[in-house]
Amino acid sequence: MSDFLTDHGVVIALVCAALAVLYGALTTRSLLALSPGNERMVAISKAVQEGASAYLRRQYTTIAVVGVVLFVVLIPLQDIAVAAGFAIGGLLSAAAGFIGMNVSVRANARVAEAGRGGISPALDAAFRGGAITGLLVVGLALLGVAGYYGILTAIFDRSQKEAVDALIGLGFGGSLISVFARLGGGIFTKGADVGADLVGKVEAGIPEDDPRNPAVIADNVGDNVGDCAGMAADLFETYAVTAVAVMLLGVLTFGGSNDIVTNVALYPLVLGGVAIIASIIGTFAVKSAAGNVERALYQGLILSGAIAAAAFYPVTKWLMDDLVTLNADVNIIVPSAGDLYLCSLIGLAVTALLFVITDYYTSTRFRPVRKTAEASQTGHATNIISGLAQGMQATALPALVLALGILGANELGGIYGIGVAVMAQLGLCGLIVALDAFGPITDNAGGIAEMAEMPEEVRNVTDPLDAVGNTTKAVTKGYAIGSAVLAALVLFAAFKIELQDELAKDGNEAIAFPIDQPEVLVGLLIGGLMVYLFAALSMEAVGRAGGAVVEEVRRQFREKPGIMEGTDQPDYARCVDIVTKSAQREMILPSLIPIVFTLVVGLLSVEALGGLLIGVIVVGLFMAVAMTAGGGAWDNAKKLIEDGEFGGKGSEAHAASVTGDTVGDPYKDTAGPAINPMIKVANIVAILIIPLVA
Repeated sequence: MSDFLTDHGVVIALVCAALAVLYGALTTRSLLALSPGNERMVAISKAVQEGASAYLRRQYTTIAVVGVVLFVVLIPLQDIAVAAGFAIGGLLSAAAGFIGMNVSVRANARVAEAGRGGISPALDAAFRGGAITGLLVVGLALLGVAGYYGILTAIFDRSQKEAVDALIGLGFGGSLISVFARLGGGIFTKGADVGADLVGKVEAGIPEDDPRNPAVIADNVGDNVGDCAGMAADLFETYAVTAVAVMLLGVLTFGGSNDIVTNVALYPLVLGGVAIIASIIGTFAVKSAAGNVERALYQGLILSGAIAAAAFYPVTKWLMDDLVTLNADVNIIVPSAGDLYLCSLIGLAVTALLFVITDYYTSTRFRPVRKTAEASQTGHATNIISGLAQGMQATALPALVLALGILGANELGGIYGIGVAVMAQLGLCGLIVALDAFGPITDNAGGIAEMAEMPEEVRNVTDPLDAVGNTTKAVTKGYAIGSAVLAALVLFAAFKIELQDELAKDGNEAIAFPIDQPEVLVGLLIGGLMVYLFAALSMEAVGRAGGAVVEEVRRQFREKPGIMEGTDQPDYARCVDIVTKSAQREMILPSLIPIVFTLVVGLLSVEALGGLLIGVIVVGLFMAVAMTAGGGAWDNAKKLIEDGEFGGKGSEAHAASVTGDTVGDPYKDTAGPAINPMIKVANIVAILIIPLVA
């Protein structure tokens, strides 16, 4: 069996990836066969579809211009194989986001219509819509990495090291799409959301998703381009980058025969493949139990985790059992297959703990959110103070979990063991993205039910689905941040090894990065600066976009008084156009920060470059967690009050909570999540420019 896996590991990974894509295609077919509802529902859904598709086309056109420039630059800097990998990564990442988003915007009306039959059919339709995006993300990512690796080694006869080096370009392509998609989609969705809430809820006193609000369609479009396409691109690149980084670490770390190099390169691909099968099985376990939506969603995730944990052992035993005997370098401590299997279990445990912790800080069931809602009773300022405090507190436990996970995996398998843990963590990525996409689908379904004036019993179905979706979006962001930091650590280790190998070619000594070295300390400071500058520019962009929407909605209410009376039609397209143009313009500058800063610092000092990467990882972790958890607490505090607690809708506490949610929106849906790809872009750029800086 070991020889079979060694000889056919790429084929196994490709078959598993193809099954994920096939699952996406078949599920899409069955989902679209459901009724989209009446004519009014179809018209609203179509408006959201057109707005989302138009935005993504413009976004990818803008990214393509930057991509072509970088493609040309990579050819002399690296070689054509790296540049080709960059193009493949970018195209597959864009495809995952675009296809998934197109399914999501068609699922919304079908979920609303299914709500006529109760919670169970609506949950099934919404989850299937999310699962299509999730399985496409992992399927296309593994297809790209394993397929390009196979082509380079089998057809072009590249060595494993040369093939993995080319795959760094693929990771960079995915990362570039991700940082633009996260930022652009986040600016779009929160600009529309802020504008809709401030004028609609606070000034006009109309409900969320009220069809009289001119920004309501833009808000629904934003949910899809921000959370569906944005999260898909984010976790696509995390998955692809981690797989490539673990392959690179294995090839760089372990010497010996060609067999051992092949095994360590294939191991993360086969791990990812069997986890895809586990995820597909887990999707069939998502069934509503007595109306408990959250339990239904999580039981699928738990089943997948259990199956993956069981499947990882034989794969590890078969591929890595000979690692000790085949390794030729006696100076390297080689982990046993059992140790590497335990590392994979650590990765799954970290995933579970991050879910539980993020859920605690963002769910309406627990103290942090309730405390923020309670603080709203004494005004806007106390709501803001409480939300900021909850976000800061929420950084402690995830940091400790990641620290313990790193120490445990490192003790068992060294830096390669940490890489195995991250790859195992990302094995469940398909279901994680499904849970995230579930949020905007149910949110849009509730909006369609409101705008189409469906019966109250339908809203009684979509509202609890939306409430759970809001929580799943928050916990998946916590997962994405944790996996991004661990992936960045693996990339940083690969950067150090590649740098030392490059220096050794010219007889230079290896470089360490001690904090008492001025250049390293300067790099640390610049790395931290990058995170704060990136977040600041992202927040300002949302503020400007939201301000433009506020002015437009006020103008329409002022010039068309019949809108509020239902005798005049709002101009939805105008708001969509405003946030589209704003997002396209505003996403460029922040997205260039991890590329330009890393390049300039690297050219000035390689010691400072190492410090910069450390600073980006550490500061990025705390900033991203504080923003996403704090924003989630603000959002759900508002929902808790709207459900009737602490004064309910229309109270002073409600007005304060809307202000908090308005601040929290760009925190949790724009700046915070976009820090994930920003961290990895900086690390990948550092690896790519080693020939220039060493």
